[in-house]
Amino acid sequence: KTDNTIIEYNGTEYHYNDHLTNYLFLGIDTREKVSDYTRQSDAGQADVIFLISVDRVTKKTQILVIPRDTITEIEVFNPSGKSLGTTQDHINIQYAYGDGKDKSCQLMSDAVSRLLGNIPIQKYCSLNMDGIPLLTEAVDGVTVTVPDSSLEFQNPEFYEGAVVELTSGNTEMFVRYRDTLQPGSAMVRQTRQKVFMKAFIEKARKKATENASFVIDLFEGLKPYTITNISNDVFAELLTASEGTMADIKTVPGETVEGENFDEYHVYEEELTRLLVEMFFTK
Repeated sequence: KTDNTIIEYNGTEYHYNDHLTNYLFLGIDTREKVSDYTRQSDAGQADVIFLISVDRVTKKTQILVIPRDTITEIEVFNPSGKSLGTTQDHINIQYAYGDGKDKSCQLMSDAVSRLLGNIPIQKYCSLNMDGIPLLTEAVDGVTVTVPDSSLEFQNPEFYEGAVVELTSGNTEMFVRYRDTLQPGSAMVRQTRQKVFMKAFIEKARKKATENASFVIDLFEGLKPYTITNISNDVFAELLTASEGTMADIKTVPGETVEGENFDEYHVYEEELTRLLVEMFFTK
């Protein structure tokens, strides 16, 4: 049984921890400045979806990744924006039913909230592809260890175990490339995205301690490619709070199966409930 404040699990009642603030971060597969988006067809889809949850009392920070192919309840709209109700589909396309701006972010927040037992999501930030090189530039490059061989035939430097310097020129390939002919390629790519995220945040934290205006400069630079309701000082707090959480990025439990046209990620409901209890609830 679940509403957004109580979960019953293994015969015990758990209450939502209302000291949490939950931030949704999205990577969108469009380009150009977001100010140029005018209609639903400009919106794009969410290729990267993760939630950062911060306990305002203990300062504990947790990160949960939601695979883009997760099959869940999304709300669909006709081209003029009229709701046609909900359907079961890939969560990443929920973004495409908005305006590529705040409506898209709000729709994604609602869909992720429903998937996660209706937990509240207070804030969001979406970044499109033209912002990716700016992330790496801002921290003067990011060093990663390549986790597998999925990129090797695209670029022989990216063999499994290689230590590679990501620059504004090759970061997008590292975080976005996937072989769509290979089943499960989105999950393989997600592994690289986690590697990048850990390395970037570590480097950004270091930069922020060396330079007080780093976070403001970073987000000013990203602004044309970003939709967010998070303020600069909160971004700075998030960066500080993320220390020590990088090793333990969780993923919504489930498995990839081949759908009729596209891969589908089917959630293990019972394991998800256990994870929700662990992350968001208290006895």
